[in-house]
Amino acid sequence: MAEPTPDRPKGRSLKPLRALAPFIRPYRGRVILAMFALLVAAASMLALPIALRQLIDHGMASQSAATVNRYFVGFLFAAAMFGGFAALRFYYVTWIGERVVADVRDAVYRRVIRMDPTFFEVTRTGEVLSRLTTDTTLVQTIAGSSLSVALRSAVSMSGALVMLALTSGKLMIALVLLMPLIVAPLIIVGRQVRSLSRSAQDRIADSAGLAGETLNAIQTVQAYTLEELQSQRFGAAVESSFVAGVQRTRVRAILTALGTTLVFGAITLVLWLGAREVLAGRMTSGQLAQFLLYAVYVGAAAAALSETWGEVQRGAGAMERLAELLAATPAVTAPAAPAHLARRAAGRIRFEHVSFEYPSRPGAAALDDFSLEITPGETVAFVGPSGAGKSTAFQLLLRFYDPKSGRVTLDGVNLAELVPEELRGQIGLVPQDTVLFGTSARENIRYGRPGATDAETEAAAEAAAADGFLRELPEGYESFLGERGLRLSGGQRQRLAIARAILKDPPVLLLDEATSSLDAESERLVQEALERLMRGRTTIIIAHRLATVLKADRIVVMDHGRIVGTGTHAELTASNPLYARLAALQFSAPELG
Repeated sequence: MAEPTPDRPKGRSLKPLRALAPFIRPYRGRVILAMFALLVAAASMLALPIALRQLIDHGMASQSAATVNRYFVGFLFAAAMFGGFAALRFYYVTWIGERVVADVRDAVYRRVIRMDPTFFEVTRTGEVLSRLTTDTTLVQTIAGSSLSVALRSAVSMSGALVMLALTSGKLMIALVLLMPLIVAPLIIVGRQVRSLSRSAQDRIADSAGLAGETLNAIQTVQAYTLEELQSQRFGAAVESSFVAGVQRTRVRAILTALGTTLVFGAITLVLWLGAREVLAGRMTSGQLAQFLLYAVYVGAAAAALSETWGEVQRGAGAMERLAELLAATPAVTAPAAPAHLARRAAGRIRFEHVSFEYPSRPGAAALDDFSLEITPGETVAFVGPSGAGKSTAFQLLLRFYDPKSGRVTLDGVNLAELVPEELRGQIGLVPQDTVLFGTSARENIRYGRPGATDAETEAAAEAAAADGFLRELPEGYESFLGERGLRLSGGQRQRLAIARAILKDPPVLLLDEATSSLDAESERLVQEALERLMRGRTTIIIAHRLATVLKADRIVVMDHGRIVGTGTHAELTASNPLYARLAALQFSAPELG
């Protein structure tokens, strides 16, 4: 089981939310409209207490129904303006929130999918998925509804405070003096909410990572009857996330209670002073009512801000996690001034004194002073025990990693000088463990060349001996294959992977024992397809089976990252003890990988 994600450093500011600025900037027009609607709605709301004061001090005092009616019409008009523009403000702010979060989610995925294997050696897939889902949902809350409430509350509280000062400077001074006593505890508790929110999100990511890990290996879990053990582990992870969530909720509840109590306690004290002013004849009843309504605005806005502050703290924690992914840079990148290959490479490959260690295994050389030249159109088989460096050579050819020393070239061009996508466009890969996607058979083959026609796709399937079983599926080529292609047998999945490589039609082929999962009849059909596919192409085969090796132009025997022999089957059987032993075992021993 993967280790739990360690707690990250606790933030003390809202700086991570600045990372949203580039995503908001393209929608400046809608932001301006939202702010205009917000200001008009706030102005209309702030006009209501003035209308109420006029109604009390002038309308009611005049004893005139017409005058009273006129003030009530003005009051109703202000209320209608407030309602209409508040709705516009809510719509635009929510739209911006939805749009921004969609863009953030897209940007994070685009960044992660371009990361190299080094990134995924230290970052679990479940952790990334948690950030793409749970964290972006939190940011959506902030950028949408919470931001709308926060803006409305901030503007209405600021305006109400100004109007309070104009209504009664003496009472306003008393209220202002009480504000630091209200704000300071809210900020202190709010910071704790943020750190607890970050911890809760980490615990959710742990449970998501564990679930993804076990569900992707469900047959192994069930074969070893580990259902109860994994259920207990997942239950413990879920319980940990529950405890973290309850701790966060407890502190947020304290924050809400504290904010509401402090705000309305202060308002009550100020209103008591106001009542004494009316009794002393220094304020009218209308002024006190106006001050009361503005004080209610301030209290409601402050309470809303204290509640929203907790959400903002959670959003800042979530955005901090997303910003980490957005700031991640792959170790393998395109150079500033990249070199370019011909539209279709000739296929000359050279390993020149290459040494390499995997970042997760420093000190253990996967390749050690490895040198090899492969001519265009040549078929070379790599053989050797597990850990010999065969798969590592493939990884370097695809430029998933760069060598520690030495260089790898294609047609004389250093791979480190190429754009990775351009290089990989010249290479076709058929892995031993076939990867299929949860879509139709046709689309799975078309991954080899997304723009291929239906006829070209079916021709590739036919060449890979896959056409027959595909047409027998309930919906033929349009049949959904299930997650990771689980509706197909291992041999059928491998033939689809071969069809994908055939459709790509690359000048360089990398075959990781492409027939290892096939029965005898399917192997014969696929071998014939591969032989046709390999003609005129540079082909490197990681070979475990004698039949594959016999068809290679040259065999390269590898051990501990070095070449320990090259030649034909007959030559190596006679001169190379390691190869002779492997050949005697028919390349089927379990230690070969």
